[in-house]
Amino acid sequence: MSELAPPVGNPTDYTGRLPLPPRKPQTLHSEAQALDVARQLAAQFRQNATQRDRQRLLPWDEIEQLTASGLLTITIPRTYGGLGASYETLAQVVAILCAADPSLGQIPQNHFALIQNLQDTATAAQQQRWFSDVLNGHRLGNAGPERKAKARQITEVTTRLERTADGLRVSGTRFYSTGSIFAHWIPFRSVDEQGRGVQVWVRRDAPGVQVIDDWSAFGQRTTASGTVVFDQVAVPEENVVQVWRSADVPALSGPVSQLIQAAIDAGIAQGALQDALDFVRERSRPWVDCGVARASDDPHLIQEVGQLQTEVDAAEAVLLETARLIDHLHVQPVDAQASARASVAIAEAKILTTEAALNASEHLFALAGSAATRATHNLDRHWRNARVHTLHDPVRWKYHLLGNYLLNGTLPQRHQWN
Repeated sequence: MSELAPPVGNPTDYTGRLPLPPRKPQTLHSEAQALDVARQLAAQFRQNATQRDRQRLLPWDEIEQLTASGLLTITIPRTYGGLGASYETLAQVVAILCAADPSLGQIPQNHFALIQNLQDTATAAQQQRWFSDVLNGHRLGNAGPERKAKARQITEVTTRLERTADGLRVSGTRFYSTGSIFAHWIPFRSVDEQGRGVQVWVRRDAPGVQVIDDWSAFGQRTTASGTVVFDQVAVPEENVVQVWRSADVPALSGPVSQLIQAAIDAGIAQGALQDALDFVRERSRPWVDCGVARASDDPHLIQEVGQLQTEVDAAEAVLLETARLIDHLHVQPVDAQASARASVAIAEAKILTTEAALNASEHLFALAGSAATRATHNLDRHWRNARVHTLHDPVRWKYHLLGNYLLNGTLPQRHQWN
């Protein structure tokens, strides 16, 4: 693969740019080391996060740094040569990165979710192949659901894998493809000629694959979660995961995917609150009737900061408690009840992280005052990021899932949003 400059005339349109070829990352020897590396990277990524958001500069260099650090390999199982890090560590790593730059921290969401999906659905040979690729620096993207014009529901699949005289071919158009523009492999859901669900893996640089940088949301602006087009792309037989075979088998792919999403929101909340504290200490003036010399001595602000910090800490605590539950369930056979327990637990965590992200990012301005609204500070990016990302799956349905389970014993549907 070769690296191309952004097209002349529109420096923020990266359509046509390919990632650098894979390079073997450093080997991480412990989960403590992984967390230290995440903190070091987060400190670097935070420095230019607001500039990337303001100018919509995709983090090409930062993604290479993230890959080289070894963090994208941490959940590869030990039996395949990986660290086999816990889900608790995964959640912490994602939250740490997202507190610094939630767009950048969201980019590998599908990378980690796909590693889990391979564990739950792929053959041993497929696991060996793609886990080895990740350990050698390959990134995994994702071609997400079709837009409404092509599919009435996000679970509806219109992309088809067809057998031709020249072998298997796949065509279709997908959206919400976070990570694909930076990826070396782009897996996606399709149906075969019998209408059965399969997961198709194609190379980012394969003939007929086009990643279009048309993501234009007002938040999470640099995730590049836009369109991927497949036009008669050749697919070797071994690049098809027969997910239909395990469709009725309880697993943890859904809860792990949701754990990553909740960790992103937890990071947004932490980053917003930290910026609020810094602004109040360094820039805000006390209200005229307050009777104190510093805004940080205003008793009302002190109380509100304590309340917000409690919400953010509570959300993180439930998130990590849920991660530990998934760690516990992962080391034993997963039945329907175990899968349901994980989905219910992560629903509760998702509720709390959603509310913490929205509250912290909105209340930032009430704490910091009118000066914080100036465009030069770009503090509105926290709310924009929180609002866009928390729409990933409606929190109202998390309340419904939780209440229906507690009242009626109804097990949640098993899919990536539960």
